[in-house]
Amino acid sequence: MAEIRIIRAGEELAALQPQWWELWRGAAASPFLAPPWLLPWWQHFRPGELRTVAVLDEGRLIGLAALYCDRGRLLPLGIALSDYLDVLVDPAHPGALPALARGVCELPDWDECSLEELPPGAAALVMPAPAGWGDDASPQSACPVLVLPRSVDRLGDAVPAGKLRKLRMSRHRADRCGGFAIERVGIEGVGDFLRELTRLHRARWQAQGGSEALRGERIEQFLAAATPRLAAVGLARLFLVRLRGRCAGAYYGLSDGRRSYAWLGGFDPEFAHESPGTLLIAHAIESAVGEGCGEFHFLRGRERYKYEWGAVDRWSVRRVLSRVRAHA
Repeated sequence: MAEIRIIRAGEELAALQPQWWELWRGAAASPFLAPPWLLPWWQHFRPGELRTVAVLDEGRLIGLAALYCDRGRLLPLGIALSDYLDVLVDPAHPGALPALARGVCELPDWDECSLEELPPGAAALVMPAPAGWGDDASPQSACPVLVLPRSVDRLGDAVPAGKLRKLRMSRHRADRCGGFAIERVGIEGVGDFLRELTRLHRARWQAQGGSEALRGERIEQFLAAATPRLAAVGLARLFLVRLRGRCAGAYYGLSDGRRSYAWLGGFDPEFAHESPGTLLIAHAIESAVGEGCGEFHFLRGRERYKYEWGAVDRWSVRRVLSRVRAHA
């Protein structure tokens, strides 16, 4: 019989890291569910009381639902900043998911469990719920995805010809203005990279309107804590593009070796003619192909540029479990 453990302290959650890593790798989950993303998220936001469920089999972690409780509602760690969320289960243990469901059901002091941003195939979509409980699922966010070719020279099989023409034009314009250089940032350059990303992201939104993602001291603190950890374990893809000797764009991506994720970017509107955003996305896509990734995820949002690259919508799902009906 699997052991169900309820984790209520951040220190106890952090102590699970070695087994958490093993479970994450076996589940083939996104970087948004890995320890270097979720532990800093909890450290810097803490929007409620930690109520994480861990399932162990002879001391080995085989299931994890990283949750917190806020005024009678269970929600996942990483909410808002994470484009994909889920529970983690070891696929080699068929009893892991039912045990995880039992642990969630037995948590006290909640009436609703909102499982957010579940991608297609998420384990939480098929997690069993007791008979008589409310169980509603609905589309939540459009997440455009580009299926990648096996080699860069076959990029035309995935990216529309019109976009490839615009890419060639952007590169020619940049060359005529003195050339461009794209550099990958390592762990030693994370601080400078984040400062450039913040500056360029804000400049972009001030020029285009809309809401920026890097608003608030806590988000900056979270990124300062999470990004070096992600870079240290090879999950971060941080690129800067330089034009006319100046930093013109920044790209913050993630990759698990199977899928690449374009999480955030920014560029200087002064360089709009050279399209630094296009140069960076092209570099990120080509890098992902070179790594052997099969998909490039543009993540939440239906911005037009994503479809120009040939991406197609996949919808995440919100599943809401409620035990109110069971008490009626």
